[in-house]
Amino acid sequence: MVGSAQAGPISIAMVTVGDSGNAADANLGFGAWGAVKYVYQIGKYDVTAGQYAAFLNAVAPADTYGLYTSYMANGFPAAGIIQSGNSGSYSYSVVAGHENFPINFITWGDAARFSNWLQNGQPNGAEGPGTTETGAYTLNGATSVAALMAVTRNSGAMWFIPTEDEWYKAAYYKGGGVNAGYWTYPTQSDTAPINTLPDTGNHANIYDSSGTGNGGYTDPNNFLTTVGAFNLSPGPYNTFDQGGDIFQWNETAASPGTRGLRGGSFDTNSSYLSSFQGYFFAPTGENFRLTGFRVASIASVPESSSVILLVIGIVALTVARRRRPRR
Repeated sequence: MVGSAQAGPISIAMVTVGDSGNAADANLGFGAWGAVKYVYQIGKYDVTAGQYAAFLNAVAPADTYGLYTSYMANGFPAAGIIQSGNSGSYSYSVVAGHENFPINFITWGDAARFSNWLQNGQPNGAEGPGTTETGAYTLNGATSVAALMAVTRNSGAMWFIPTEDEWYKAAYYKGGGVNAGYWTYPTQSDTAPINTLPDTGNHANIYDSSGTGNGGYTDPNNFLTTVGAFNLSPGPYNTFDQGGDIFQWNETAASPGTRGLRGGSFDTNSSYLSSFQGYFFAPTGENFRLTGFRVASIASVPESSSVILLVIGIVALTVARRRRPRR
């Protein structure tokens, strides 16, 4: 299908995560995640192909730091972003019907550059200081594993990649107090979700090898599902798809040379959605399909509300995993 050009402003739905000062999840046996001392916002949905294409159109006519990869057009599975033209005048469009698929093939560096672009007010201009290289993170051309591992969130950052604690709390914390406890799955359940649509509650886009759901992929044609498709399976703060569809980057350094990932994907079984399952990849690399992201923010909004924050576009690139999830 012919792609449609994506331009800003783009709306990003955010939800507020309150219950500041909550206790960590201490039942993991290998660590304690989820304690956050402040109120913050996190994306209600993953960043989409349409949003990411708008970001590319704003900053990547030359695409200096490789925010785009052809896998976005023809990889498995393809979110559906098409690059046209020549370096210096590239433009980007999305295959019709794919606008609300989660963007994938994203490196941690791509997600950081997208966050900078939001921090800077969604400007139009080539990748550099004031667009993608400064803001929430000081990147200044960082593309290697070592350089990206040295990057930290700047003081005063308003838009950023969530830390593992921020992501974990939004996905699993039951809320309603500071010692409310945690769900096992990000669908407000201690029972593993199944993978069918339409959603009747506690469903997610995962690979089913048990026979309790589809007995395979949720969508064996597109593999990805649109953000929010599982509309009866929200997280405790009303996020969607923190389990399944695509893995999501977090900001936390997980081990030397790696950043954290959470959430599982269309290609993994329900165990990968569990609060017990944390993952890590190198923050750079290409040619792997399961990694996307959602953004977080600090803003002055009423607690327990949903807000719409404007964005002009979205960043996209490719990711390499350190190990392939097992079904």
